[in-house]
Amino acid sequence: MLWLMAALAAANLALTPAVAGPGGDPAWQSWQTVAGVFDLGGPRSDGTLVVAGSANLYRADPAGTLSPFARGVGGYHEDPGAEAYLAVSPGAHVNAAGCDFNRDDTFLLRLHVPIGIERVDAPGQNTGSFANVIGVTSLNGIAFDTTGGFDHRLLATGPSEGKTMVVAIDCSGNVQVITKSAPALEGGLAVAPSSFGSFGGDLIAPDELSGRIYAIAPDGTVSVVTRPSLPTGGDIGVESVGFVPSGFMTSGGAAYLADRKTPGNPHPGTDAILRLSSTDLSAAGVRDGDLLVATEGGAGARRRAS
Repeated sequence: MLWLMAALAAANLALTPAVAGPGGDPAWQSWQTVAGVFDLGGPRSDGTLVVAGSANLYRADPAGTLSPFARGVGGYHEDPGAEAYLAVSPGAHVNAAGCDFNRDDTFLLRLHVPIGIERVDAPGQNTGSFANVIGVTSLNGIAFDTTGGFDHRLLATGPSEGKTMVVAIDCSGNVQVITKSAPALEGGLAVAPSSFGSFGGDLIAPDELSGRIYAIAPDGTVSVVTRPSLPTGGDIGVESVGFVPSGFMTSGGAAYLADRKTPGNPHPGTDAILRLSSTDLSAAGVRDGDLLVATEGGAGARRRAS
């Protein structure tokens, strides 16, 4: 998954210049090794990222130090070895429900029956099932609405009868179906900022098989945003998306990507957290509000202007 940290969260990072990759695109630099890493989220209010690797959770501080998170009695022990993607709460208010998501709580896909969402609180205690999602065979994407078009709810996607179901979950765990007929989707999701043209406020989601990047509006309407010139197909196609936060390019920061190692794949990965600094992104023409897209195999990246 692709995540970007703004200046305050990344102020203590020692950023090194990246070497341009093929076609002038910046090349990801290996930052930290994590066994089985497949997702990361945040930053939390203390500046740390939550990192998922195999069956374990970690926190990574801005200096790159990893510490165990949500371990032991009362910790998180669900779905070992599965890609149970996560999202860290920014602490937003849901108007219709009249409640708030607790800031820094971590929400994870629950991939066993009953399929749904688990919640780990900020100190690292697994509070159990937050919500069940009915009508899907699995779940494959999760993100918070940080713009407000979905009323700042938690969004999740999963396959359903040959299509993709998109649901919005409020701070009390109530689930609303946004659409049952979205095309195939999988991987890192992000809600577009209001500055992102006609797709502002929409859920942006990749399809690694076709290479298309889709926008799902709050009313369930699905549109194609772009089809970047990147490889397509299982385990090599577009897998992660993220938006450059306001002020990121001038104040400084870094983008982070989980690169899971899968032996036998054409692009086996490295079991590392990869990083790109705002300086490297700026040199590639990236601006605040742009959409960044990364592939699962080889960690190629492209931008789409806001």
